[in-house]
Amino acid sequence: MTKTSPNTGTGGGLALLFANVAHFYSHMMMLVYPTVVIALEAAFDRPFGELLSLSFVGFVLYGVAALPAGWLGDRWSAPGMLAVFFIGTGAAGIAAGFASGPLGIAIALGVIGLFSSIYHPVGTAWVVANAKARGKALGINGVFGTAGIAATPLLAGALTAMFGWRYAFIVPGAVILVTGIAFLFVVKSMSSTGVTATGSGDPIIDRSQAVRGLVILAVTVLCVGLLAQATTVGMPKIFAVRAPGVVDWAGLIGAGGLASVALAIGALGQLAGGWLADRYRLTLVYPLVYVALIPVALLAGSLSGLPLVGVAGTVMFLITASLPAENSLVARYCPADWRASAYGAKFVLGLGVSSLAIPLTGWIYDATGGFWWVFASMAIVAGVIICFAAFLPRAGETTASNATVKEPVAGPAA
Repeated sequence: MTKTSPNTGTGGGLALLFANVAHFYSHMMMLVYPTVVIALEAAFDRPFGELLSLSFVGFVLYGVAALPAGWLGDRWSAPGMLAVFFIGTGAAGIAAGFASGPLGIAIALGVIGLFSSIYHPVGTAWVVANAKARGKALGINGVFGTAGIAATPLLAGALTAMFGWRYAFIVPGAVILVTGIAFLFVVKSMSSTGVTATGSGDPIIDRSQAVRGLVILAVTVLCVGLLAQATTVGMPKIFAVRAPGVVDWAGLIGAGGLASVALAIGALGQLAGGWLADRYRLTLVYPLVYVALIPVALLAGSLSGLPLVGVAGTVMFLITASLPAENSLVARYCPADWRASAYGAKFVLGLGVSSLAIPLTGWIYDATGGFWWVFASMAIVAGVIICFAAFLPRAGETTASNATVKEPVAGPAA
């Protein structure tokens, strides 16, 4: 299937940059509310868990709507879908800033989730199809996404503290909308050059192995999503509770700033994971990351203050380090022409169904008054990932004649 290339020529390289920036925006808009909600506790006089649950529908749509978005990316146009992402997400963000009351906020967050869902299936498939070193490309792309996660608590906290919570939505929404208009000109330039790209150079995989791999990944992807959602959404509140000295001094900016530092540490996991995915067996790298996560999560559950920043950052580092291997495995088990749809299904689980972690995190906090059980639950989920990932087939090992070959590294893809 012929597709517009994001990395061939000057216009194509610029388009790939837009794809990476879109990853930043996608995560940024989804995480504005978990920081703003701290201020809304006083404004609306509602408990944290109840207010946090207003974002549940948006996070569900963020994942569930990825499946039709991926299908449209495969069958219609990947650049076209990215343009819809920019303009729709930006406009929805601005609208959220004008919402009145909990119901209006819940609706606005739902629309943000709907448009933000476009990025992951379409953008990830676009990067995978054109990468020469797949793990490295996914790692760099992942850094943009994790940077969005890391920057948002500080950005949203600062805007809320200085101008009010509405501006925490309006300002980034306007920036995304302007970026979308610029992207339309880039898409037009790409179309006029007629630049195209073909599929990847992945080995042919036995159908039974591919099906087994995708079924197992369905379980592990859901578990990874639960871990990521609980960590990113709960982080500002975790530091508001566990680092009261900093919060008393700097308020919401302090809680957001500590969360941003921890999440920035996590962003480096994408680069480390990409390096590992290009050099070692994917089916080994993937579960071993979660072997390391179990003791780190339990340690985080017992810490407070500044030491918690480093350990919580390490938790996020390990979660994100698994993602390049995870996305590379999806690409290995799925034909190139269906990758956007496959990533859509992946993110239905990893971003949609896993949104159950949001009300569960709020419920655990409201019920226990702390986050120890949140971290303990993360260790248990990591154990589930290890058990299932141990049965992943070594993609590319078995040819049609049942000959055994060495599994190639995560690239090249173009």
